[in-house]
Amino acid sequence: MEHALNISGNPSSVHSRGRAARSIVEEAREEIAGLMRARPGNVVFTGSGTEANFLALQGAVLGAADMGAPIGRLCVSAIEHDSIRNAAKDIGERHPEIRFALIPVSRGGVVDIDALRSLPGKGEGSLVAVMAANNETGVVQPVAEIVERVHATGGRCVVDAVQACGKIATGFVASGADYMTISAHKIGGPHGVGALIVRDDAPFAAIIRGGGQESNRRAGTENVAGIAGFGAAAKSCAADDIDRQTELRDRFEEGLRQRFADVVIFGADAPRLANTSCFALPGIAAETALIALDLDGVMVSSGAACSSGKVRPSHVLEAMGVSSDLARSALRVSLGWNSVEADIDAALASLEKLAARIVARRAA
Repeated sequence: MEHALNISGNPSSVHSRGRAARSIVEEAREEIAGLMRARPGNVVFTGSGTEANFLALQGAVLGAADMGAPIGRLCVSAIEHDSIRNAAKDIGERHPEIRFALIPVSRGGVVDIDALRSLPGKGEGSLVAVMAANNETGVVQPVAEIVERVHATGGRCVVDAVQACGKIATGFVASGADYMTISAHKIGGPHGVGALIVRDDAPFAAIIRGGGQESNRRAGTENVAGIAGFGAAAKSCAADDIDRQTELRDRFEEGLRQRFADVVIFGADAPRLANTSCFALPGIAAETALIALDLDGVMVSSGAACSSGKVRPSHVLEAMGVSSDLARSALRVSLGWNSVEADIDAALASLEKLAARIVARRAA
């Protein structure tokens, strides 16, 4: 990223600095395509995973209309990230002719594939959005099976792989997805840069228009330094981190069970990402826990990390049938490449201290 900042050329310019900047962008595109098992030409850089999700849904709807095969139904799983949910809401307001359907999930947080049987038949045009892994619970979804079922009806599928990228196999071609989204900061890259991967035959129309950047799919001068960091992060994704993170997550959850008999770990019986643990200690509000842990130097989240600093009920847990009282106690712990056992022990000690304080206060 420092190298890219020093070049300072516009990647659309034909002079030497511009060509040097273009080279950085294209090298990063190749690294990201390699990580996602896609063609470099399918990768469209965006300003975030949120923008990529918005671009995928909106671009698919407009592109299908341009091709004379308009989308007639938009189906979104009940646990999707707010960026998908809000993009779908926007489409509903702009295109009232498009019917909307919410795909339910099991109590374990897995998309109900049988519900996809209600999709319209071939020729009616459906667009389905499902995430590869949930950002709150870490529960991994059966993407290949979902995509296969959607394609059997002639529909198209958007897969939000932001949380899953670099943590499980999320190959674009192998998944069969028509559109897939990822974000740099989820794999150790910089904030504020993402990517949308689009199949060659998928309908798509640009939403941001101006110059001809990103092969006329997303106008605006590319964030060269951010893209350079994205490419470097994609190149350095280490598979051995997964086993280590699994051990740390299991150590944490076993520690919770030993200390708190009533702890609830959400999605524990379903396949999950190695780096995510979503749990609740009944009777301890998430907001109280967040503040107490932060004072001890332990940083965790409640619900999605992208909720503008607000502690609010989780639509993901609600979709899983979790009571509102329990959901208000839900916390999410995320592990990274530099997490160690001492971090786990510190989090457990802080939670134990908080619980003891609450018990003493209630007994007073």
